[in-house]
Amino acid sequence: MRIATWNVNSLAARLPLVLEWMEANAPDVVCMQETKLSDAAFPAGAFAELGYETAHHGDGRWNGVGIASRVGLERPECGLGSEEDVHGCRMLAATCGGVRVHSVYVPNGRSLDSEHYRFKLDWLARLRAYLDERVDPGDDVAVCGDFNIAPDDADVWDPSAFVGATHVSDAERRALREILDWGLEDTVRRFHPEGGLFSWWDYRAGNFHKGMGMRIDLVLLSRSLASRAVAAEIDRNARKKSPKGNKPSDHTVVVVEIA
Repeated sequence: MRIATWNVNSLAARLPLVLEWMEANAPDVVCMQETKLSDAAFPAGAFAELGYETAHHGDGRWNGVGIASRVGLERPECGLGSEEDVHGCRMLAATCGGVRVHSVYVPNGRSLDSEHYRFKLDWLARLRAYLDERVDPGDDVAVCGDFNIAPDDADVWDPSAFVGATHVSDAERRALREILDWGLEDTVRRFHPEGGLFSWWDYRAGNFHKGMGMRIDLVLLSRSLASRAVAAEIDRNARKKSPKGNKPSDHTVVVVEIA
């Protein structure tokens, strides 16, 4: 099974690119974030033409998460079941090929002195509580998405450039470790312990071509799945204009293959 996660930064703008990539790479499951679509506007038919079932959780504003699966899609469940859900459509779960898959879009946080930062930490704590309450760590579980956190300094192009900023703060990283301690593994790290691989680059100032990025898009697998992982990659080419000329998101695709 090949599981991918991708912050598409508007599926309305990026649908041709997403379909082009899926047709070329044949993932079994794709978790999408920041679709910026309502459920009614989600292009389920376009994915069905490629053989994928879909589920979506969105209200047409700045958030929105989706799952596309060609190995079955059962028991879709939206949200964390808490007051955090009123702040946007940020979590969607479904069972795909026997794996309980979660597509998550963690709040950005904006700045350390912002109320949005406090909400980010609360949201992460609620995600951990959701896992405790609703999911068994002994099962095959994947939690994938844009976490808006670089797990450690090896995941940013220059740690000194982020001092005092979100995405790298001690509190955010502790919150991520709490989620990992539930029973998940950052699977890309297993295959690429050296760091220096990024999944997001600011559109401005040619940061992509300068290598000035961050790894904030993660595929976290339960131990039963992680033990069967055989490969993990960040598809840097998907951050470029595609062979058909489709323009990219500011994030690229992260893919993990499980035997």
